[in-house]
Amino acid sequence: MEQTYTFYVIGMHCKSCVVLTENELSGVSYITKAKSSLKDHSVDITGNFGGRAPEAVALELSHKLKKHGYSLSIEKPVKKVEWSEFKIAIPTASLFIILFILLQRAGLINLVGGGDLSYGAIFTIGVIASLSTCMAVVGGLLLSMSATFAREGDKIRPQILFHTGRIVSFFLLGGVIGALGSAFVLNSTMTFVLSFVIGVVMLVLGINLLDTFHFAKRLQPGMPKFLSKYAIGMANFNHTFTPLLVGIATFFLPCGFTQSMQIYTLSTGSFMKGALTMFVFALGTLPVLAFLSFGSLNIAHKPWKGIFFKAAGLIVIALALLNLGNALATAGIIHPLFNF
Repeated sequence: MEQTYTFYVIGMHCKSCVVLTENELSGVSYITKAKSSLKDHSVDITGNFGGRAPEAVALELSHKLKKHGYSLSIEKPVKKVEWSEFKIAIPTASLFIILFILLQRAGLINLVGGGDLSYGAIFTIGVIASLSTCMAVVGGLLLSMSATFAREGDKIRPQILFHTGRIVSFFLLGGVIGALGSAFVLNSTMTFVLSFVIGVVMLVLGINLLDTFHFAKRLQPGMPKFLSKYAIGMANFNHTFTPLLVGIATFFLPCGFTQSMQIYTLSTGSFMKGALTMFVFALGTLPVLAFLSFGSLNIAHKPWKGIFFKAAGLIVIALALLNLGNALATAGIIHPLFNF
């Protein structure tokens, strides 16, 4: 006899988590349907539980989700905001922002000035993206795939294929997006709109990294759910070229940073500029993902994770506000914030 239990997902923080938890739970033999909700961090599970109590089911399924940093509870957890973490996060973020502005003035990084993003800025955004909680879905996907192949003693080759597929696909698909942009004549109004949208997306991402204002999580954009589910589901197949295909599929996962770069790539109007933009962004994410490949880095489980993510969130918010200010200044709506 089928029943439906509702559990709360501890560790859920973004749309990627929704897709990942649904995919993992749907793979359990006695579960026929799993529906996660970011609104209240819950999941409705329908299946034949054999008369077991919700507590027992939650404990069993938590073991399956543990590798991704999630657990299930029958009671809604009380979310406590650690405001004290800002005492360290604010000075840390301030130092980074000051350094960033100094590099901007030296002409090494172009983000808040007029014109295109420099590849240094794009690489920096890639590093920040790889360290954000939204990147957890790519790390979880990578570790799940690695575990599938490790059972047969194949540990190195899948990692190489995954990262190769990711970098090559970001280059080629970025080029396609750039080429599509060339079909549109971007006047000053459209350029302003694209710049403004990128700034808003980055602002929402930064607020979400603070893990303080939870309403913003629902504002974060995402890829169509069926694409994300398909990409994550591929990791469970043990085929020679599966790691390569999974690497390619990460281009379509619901990562807001990736999507903001995809929007920017559209504005380049050039295959080569678009390709290089997404290629450099992917290179920025490579070091952290390479560490994750061998289980050497998992920030989400470190005791200092709250400070780290709050500092990262403040940095992203500052860059987003500077970018928004520049877009408004370029459109003549406000005076330039800085004279770079």
